[in-house]
Amino acid sequence: MLAIELDHVTKIYRRHGHSRRFATLKSALLTGGLAKGLRAEESFRALNDVSLSIPKGASYGVVGRNGSGKSTLLKLVAGIVKPTSGVVHVAGRVSALIELGAGFHPEISGRENVFINGIMLGLTRREIARRFDEIVEFAELEEFIDAPVKTYSSGMYMRLGFAVAIHVDPEILLVDEVLAVGDEGFSLKCLDKFSEFKRRGKTILLVTHGLSMVERFCDEAVWIEAGQSRTTGDPKRVVQMYLADVEQAEDELLAAEDAKVQQAPVITSREISTEELPEPASGPESANENNTTPPADMFSADEGRWGSGTVRINTVTLEGDHGPAHVFHSGDRMTIRLQVTTDREVDDFAFGISIFSTDGVCCYGTNTDIEKMRSKSLEGEAEVSFVIERLSLVEGTYKLDVAAHKRDGFSYDYHRLLYTFRVKSRTKDVGIYRPPHTWRFSGNVRFESESDRSMVARDALGPADKGPGSSEDTNGN
Repeated sequence: MLAIELDHVTKIYRRHGHSRRFATLKSALLTGGLAKGLRAEESFRALNDVSLSIPKGASYGVVGRNGSGKSTLLKLVAGIVKPTSGVVHVAGRVSALIELGAGFHPEISGRENVFINGIMLGLTRREIARRFDEIVEFAELEEFIDAPVKTYSSGMYMRLGFAVAIHVDPEILLVDEVLAVGDEGFSLKCLDKFSEFKRRGKTILLVTHGLSMVERFCDEAVWIEAGQSRTTGDPKRVVQMYLADVEQAEDELLAAEDAKVQQAPVITSREISTEELPEPASGPESANENNTTPPADMFSADEGRWGSGTVRINTVTLEGDHGPAHVFHSGDRMTIRLQVTTDREVDDFAFGISIFSTDGVCCYGTNTDIEKMRSKSLEGEAEVSFVIERLSLVEGTYKLDVAAHKRDGFSYDYHRLLYTFRVKSRTKDVGIYRPPHTWRFSGNVRFESESDRSMVARDALGPADKGPGSSEDTNGN
């Protein structure tokens, strides 16, 4: 039996700020609604022909980017808004954790607001009175319940709204990114409450950016993109497809930024003597013939490009196992490929690579001279590849330096922080470097198994070690 059914549902909103207006409310009603008759540029389809069937007792996750239509879907199910076309059918009492504390009056006490909000959510005054102490205890507001709500902090306000909504004892619970309603302890209480609802066979529709929570907590999931249902089914499969799409979009954005960098003015091919060298400038505009040496302290240098141009780095390409890429996973193979040219034969040269975090920390740097490769000859067009067999970096965004220079450091062509790549990981380590590693424990050290604790609470605490039954846990990602 279905708890929620959406049958070809479309929701159209009118774009604000357009000059067209209805002459009167009567004319709007006679045309059949505010959205009918609007041209394409005057309207916005928050949802477009979406169909979903959610059985009673199911936990259903909704994932997607900001502005994709997730919250609109929940508001349609909650009855807050009506569909422009299609049918929404909901069987059972609904509690919507969407806009917590909606309807609270700031001038009256928390106690009075609990009764008003409870009645708005469908409870009788007697039912509220019976549950009042439990609501206040859950919200942790015993000392403040008789104070005006306007004196509450934002966290207290949200906690009270959550406590009222969760104690309505609904058959269908709608949740829209409301887990940040308090400190860590209160968040875990909320997660435990969701687990209790799941055990009692309640239907839960969950919108969240916590993808691991969807994977562990939900029976099924849907990916909403630009108002349309892209795919539904097994949560792990849906999340993986969504993440792949997000990474592709990030890759395209970073690639476009790198393309702009590589269109910078070509530096001069004239090699300048030491006496002619000017003071180095900083910033992208320094990619010109008047800037041939890097600052003395490279770790504090701004982004830019400089050098004599005797050897030029024409293109820089980042590649994974399947071709050009700017988004990698921790542990992936990565190749940095340089296309270089020189107008005449050069015998004194070295190629360098450095990786920096976005806050300027050098993660790693080397060059061919450091690695005892003594230059002999370079002429015409050439290719240089730096292969990292295992990208052992934690999740984050990184910047890249590449350089062609003399062995004494004189720059032929130095590209400072002009290339960006991103590392993804489902394990949220801290720091920069992620070495392959192994945990070992003596027999009297035990960890809880997956089934010994709430799946949702585990997710709130972060990734856990592999379960018991083994005294060793290898984690190389």
